[in-house]
Amino acid sequence: MPNIKIFSGSSHRELSHKIADRLGMELGKVVTKKFSNQETCVEIGESVRGEDVYIVQSGCGEINDNLMELLIMINACKIASASRVTAVIPCFPYARQDKKDKVGSRAPISAKLVANMLSVSGADHIITMDLHASQIQGFFDIPVDNLYAEPAVLKWIKENIPEWKNCTIVSPDAGGAKRVTSIADRLNVDFALIHKERKKANEVDRMVLVGDVTDRVAILVDDMADTCVSPREPWLISAGATKVYAILTHGIFSGPAISRINNACFEAVVVTNTIPQEEKMKTCPKIQVIDISMILAEAIRRTHNGESVSYLFSHVPL
Repeated sequence: MPNIKIFSGSSHRELSHKIADRLGMELGKVVTKKFSNQETCVEIGESVRGEDVYIVQSGCGEINDNLMELLIMINACKIASASRVTAVIPCFPYARQDKKDKVGSRAPISAKLVANMLSVSGADHIITMDLHASQIQGFFDIPVDNLYAEPAVLKWIKENIPEWKNCTIVSPDAGGAKRVTSIADRLNVDFALIHKERKKANEVDRMVLVGDVTDRVAILVDDMADTCVSPREPWLISAGATKVYAILTHGIFSGPAISRINNACFEAVVVTNTIPQEEKMKTCPKIQVIDISMILAEAIRRTHNGESVSYLFSHVPL
């Protein structure tokens, strides 16, 4: 592929290598280091003049450092006369801070701030996956391709859950209902959602299951799991589910999440590799990973060649 360069930030080099391998390319030379006062320094080690540049950096690990590194890399390429700079951000940072959630709240809308920072640094295009709220695309004045892990998730369900035709897809909250109904429709199975009722402040939540999981495999689907603080699987088991799986796009798993998963009665907790999972898999055998590098690689190839990306919304590249 002529006139294209792919660079990796330091957040998820393994994914960057997989994307480059898929495209039959080498990653571009870049040196990222920190000065003794913890300032980030980036040196692009080859010419990018007139090139179509893609920078892969996920919002994980040391999130603030990685975000700053991405901004500096974009700017470095832009002022080195790259013709176009695309930020490939598999897991978008600060995506949960996308609105003021309470009336009169002084909460920041940090996702919009990150969007502004990416635009000001010189990004011409963003490729990301399963945004927490798809309206975040509207925070940008540049094109945003929000890819979906759904086709890869459907493939995994059909290949790894023998009883998938007798399953119920469950949303852990009302916000994820749209995502879950889409998967349930594609599999031609039922869906359910867990509704959290709050009577008043400081009172224990009551969870209500809307739908039926009796004598079925329950598959919890969400876009991300962080601390796993409110496990839903005991509810589903007590509601009659025979097995419970959890499928998530972004497995952040911070704090005590891993011990909570180990103590939970999930058959498997399935995540994509938008965030590195190798270390967590060593301490948690329930975690399984779906590789989405080919979806990102195909999005890069199609974007570079000026082809439509919408094929990827419903298909996994072969």
